[in-house]
Amino acid sequence: MKDLSMDVDALDAEAERILRMNDRGGYSVPTAGLYPYQWNWDSAFAAYGYAMFDLDRGWRELEVLMAGQWPDGMVPHIQFHKVDPSYFPGPDIWGGVGPVPSSGISQPAIAATMARLVYELDPGAGAERMRALYPKFIAWHRWFMEWRLDRDAVCLTHPWEAGRDNAPDWDGPLARIDPSGIAPYERRDTGHVDPSMRPKKADYDRYLWLVKQGHDCGWDQAHLRDVNPFRMADPTMHFTLLRGHRDLMWLGAELGLDTGPLPDWIAQLEAGAETLWNAQLGAYDCRDAVTGDWADAVSNAAFLCWYARVDPKTTAAVYARVQSKVQFGVASHDPDSPAFEPKRYWRGPTWAMMNMLIAMGLDEAGRPEGAALRASTVRLIAGNGFAEYFDPLTGAPAGGKDFTWTAAIWLGWASPKARRGRWAA
Repeated sequence: MKDLSMDVDALDAEAERILRMNDRGGYSVPTAGLYPYQWNWDSAFAAYGYAMFDLDRGWRELEVLMAGQWPDGMVPHIQFHKVDPSYFPGPDIWGGVGPVPSSGISQPAIAATMARLVYELDPGAGAERMRALYPKFIAWHRWFMEWRLDRDAVCLTHPWEAGRDNAPDWDGPLARIDPSGIAPYERRDTGHVDPSMRPKKADYDRYLWLVKQGHDCGWDQAHLRDVNPFRMADPTMHFTLLRGHRDLMWLGAELGLDTGPLPDWIAQLEAGAETLWNAQLGAYDCRDAVTGDWADAVSNAAFLCWYARVDPKTTAAVYARVQSKVQFGVASHDPDSPAFEPKRYWRGPTWAMMNMLIAMGLDEAGRPEGAALRASTVRLIAGNGFAEYFDPLTGAPAGGKDFTWTAAIWLGWASPKARRGRWAA
């Protein structure tokens, strides 16, 4: 890696500029135009980035995110604070039932872990704010445990719920859906980004069919559990929630709060992780909760096992093989797969925030691959800017520009000057 000592201050300043530019007064947008609203896990990463230079603003990001929580505990994946015609589908299509116009699905439970990292920067300043957020996190995690488990593994009910929107993992279940009956629509994303980097229309039709299904029943979770043809037990959802449980447990003990069901939830998800182990693949995999079929796909989510602190089994060998095929970060899909596309959204590109989570787990496990992954991500961002995602073969930027979570990950983790948290056990 080249010496970046003369570039670090400029990169830090640019990352801070991007966060401030995407600040909408208490919440962030991922990037202007393409994503003009508050996204759940984007916002959690943003909080960590803000805390590097404005601790109060970091806490505020989390507080606004959790203020959109539904009465049943769910925290939606999008909150539509202000109507913006540049994005589709908007609040009218979703028909969310929370206190803020919103979507009807959630996203990976990253926020509690990011709250812990923010808290650890200054426990004295964050104690009361964390106390106020704690029961909201518990309620959100309880919602997952009540409505999103199959054989004690955490499921998603829409590809957007995992954040890995058009991953090849979903191709089989989506192919079973006949999207007849959806109204004509005009996509807005392809007006902001090269269509070759975005999901295809056939996928989008099915995404909207699933949204219509939820909208039509008023997002009745019991009904959707019975009728939804798309229900995937997924390492992303499972490992992030398990890690979130562990961090809430730590925060509860730190603050003298009732940890209630957390020990049982942790044990339940530790057992559930076994149902995601695909022995033939040699990695954790997505399992179709409707048919029982494996996705048979090695994704970057498989490598979150260290982050969740579950037995990696033979994952290290698969990780080494995947890493030998790319130059930058961790590919979102196996480079040896015929479905691999290095620039198309979640079908191959590398993502800075996933690299951070994987590296956190590797570091905590005492494995040297964590430092190597961070160094690779430093080279990636320093050489190619703060894009939404990147080609793992060449490092070329892809997707949206001036991206909030990439800037946040730089400030909190990748920058040589980052004040990284303890990430203690």
